[in-house]
Amino acid sequence: MVRFTEEEFTKLKQIMPTYEWGMKIMLNKLNIIHEDLKNHHDSGAIEHIIGRIKDYESISQKLAKLNIPVTAENAKGYLRDIAGIRIICPFSKDVYLLANTLKAMPGITVIDEKDFINSPKPSGYRSYHLITEVPVFHSGKTDGVVVEIQIRTEAMNFWATMEHKARYKYHQHIPQHLSEEFVLIADKIAELDERMHLLHEIISLINEDTKT
Repeated sequence: MVRFTEEEFTKLKQIMPTYEWGMKIMLNKLNIIHEDLKNHHDSGAIEHIIGRIKDYESISQKLAKLNIPVTAENAKGYLRDIAGIRIICPFSKDVYLLANTLKAMPGITVIDEKDFINSPKPSGYRSYHLITEVPVFHSGKTDGVVVEIQIRTEAMNFWATMEHKARYKYHQHIPQHLSEEFVLIADKIAELDERMHLLHEIISLINEDTKT
């Protein structure tokens, strides 16, 4: 297993707090969005938000997997998921509402985005990814800190969790029959998400009729 040298590990520890601060800034912005949608737009577009910082071993393993020298500078320059946030939404439409809100919010720069909901991965994986950058002021200067944001429904998240466990168990080589089953289930989950959203809309219309 490739690891950081003692010198590079010391350098990495010096830059890791900026990712913590960048994640906290982004979480604060997301909490503001959540409160705004809930209080002023009557929208529960966010079920919950999870933030995490990649551990040192995962960082070194990913650099090694990319065939990049395991250094602090390369971690900062090549990895865009050291700080990560996952947002769970009730419905697919909420995913796009949040993505568009984040893209329009001052203080957030979107570096890249990938829509794996409309264009799922071959494995069946569905989620909306935003690679963002937020300014972090520290030590008398401002650094742009990269934070990856994944937005998905609860059903998509359950599928991703199970598929991740399978990949871990089979050392990234899931048997063909299980891979096909995962794809089939992912399609059914997408259908279920759509039907649940339709049911939600019908119930909302009934409630509106009841009020009048």
